[in-house]
Amino acid sequence: MPVVANSIKFGTDGWRGIIGDEFTFERLALVAPVAAQVLYNTYYSTVGSRTIIVGYDRRFMAEDFARAVADTVTAIGFDVLLSETFAPTPAFSWAAKQLNALGALVITASHNPGTYLGLKVKGSFGGSVPPEVTKEIEALLSEGVPPTTTPGKQEKFDPWPSYTEALERKVDIAKIREAIASGKLTLFADVMHGAAAGGLPRLLGDQVKEINSERDPLFGGGAPEPLPKYLSRLFEVIKTHRETDKSGLTVGLVFDGDCDRIAAVDGEANFLSSQVLIPILIDHLTLRRGFKGEIVKTVSGSDLMPLVAALHNLSVFETAVGYKYIADRMLAAEVLLGGEESGGIGYGSHIPERDALLSALYVLEAIVESGLDLGEYYRHLQAQTGFSSAYDRVDLPLASMEVRSRLLQQLQTQPLTEIAGKAVIDCQTIDGYKYRLADKSWLMIRFSGTEPVLRLYCEAPTLEQVHKTLAWAKHWAE
Repeated sequence: MPVVANSIKFGTDGWRGIIGDEFTFERLALVAPVAAQVLYNTYYSTVGSRTIIVGYDRRFMAEDFARAVADTVTAIGFDVLLSETFAPTPAFSWAAKQLNALGALVITASHNPGTYLGLKVKGSFGGSVPPEVTKEIEALLSEGVPPTTTPGKQEKFDPWPSYTEALERKVDIAKIREAIASGKLTLFADVMHGAAAGGLPRLLGDQVKEINSERDPLFGGGAPEPLPKYLSRLFEVIKTHRETDKSGLTVGLVFDGDCDRIAAVDGEANFLSSQVLIPILIDHLTLRRGFKGEIVKTVSGSDLMPLVAALHNLSVFETAVGYKYIADRMLAAEVLLGGEESGGIGYGSHIPERDALLSALYVLEAIVESGLDLGEYYRHLQAQTGFSSAYDRVDLPLASMEVRSRLLQQLQTQPLTEIAGKAVIDCQTIDGYKYRLADKSWLMIRFSGTEPVLRLYCEAPTLEQVHKTLAWAKHWAE
């Protein structure tokens, strides 16, 4: 048993592994009761409850794994509310807070390929538990949880109604519905076969055009991650629509596997990551909703974010990469919005959790109230700030962890002074190495903590310069 326990490690947001190999019923039966006990140790004094939410996404056998979690947690004396259907991970985080539970255990592997499943642990406050909590879970795995003679109660619940009602109250839902019903706005939603399926139709009606809404545990042979390489069908659908109907505004919204990350496609079928959406959301929420508070961004976020924040006299707080750092700040300060370049965006007026459906509603509200296509809106902000840029990211597999160590040592002992022919003028080390260059571009080099992968991020005035800088970085690494 200790050997199995020692091989279970929690990453930036939960424990994940390949189904039938690392992720098995046996291992889950070991992890789930310990996670429940640690949630009790951590949050019982605050909530005075023994209830734990158990939820799941649409992956292979996810509902069976969730049932196994519910049974093992009930067996050691906790009351369980087990979801009767798949739902977005933020819906279970919302349920944990709204129902005064100790937290939530969610069966999901987020944006990973279909061979993976995992377990996310959410706290009573409605967000991912901090690293010290997952470290305690890992530490207690070899000990297990003492048996009890009094099992808890287990009930089913539907997480959708309370969650969608909460989201509806955050926006002018009637105005968005009217724009779609009248044809002023055509909305495509690529749910990538994941847990967002049915979400926007529930909120906005049947005229929402969902694609990839059927359950497919193999995700069409790709991964449910909102990246251009997985969105060929959405690009084609929007291009075809614009050829036949040039009236009104058109937008495509994209959701990852468990609906906590978002991206978009504008009316001209251009991909817009959260590097574009976050500045738009900052502008909309301050200008039209009167929201105030700090903007929290990760070190890999676009330079346009602080420039738009400055237009509205908002302060900016920068964190390491990973939403857990944003969530920590949201619990400690008055935050308007916190976002990361990979698509996770959360709001101080909601829960300290990435929520792609709420982000979708705010994006739609921004389109409807501004009357602008998303691409137009972005160009408008670039003009206002005098800042124009392009962005891309590359994940580069390395030959081994030894190669990773050698490159890391090289960065520490032989600091880079020039990159792709441009002088280095500054280097931030909040997370990895972020080099600011003389032409106002930047390159960030980060290493995965668990695998031999080098992550390269770049923002520059043109896409050509981005690709040139990333090519230089790949050549340096190789």
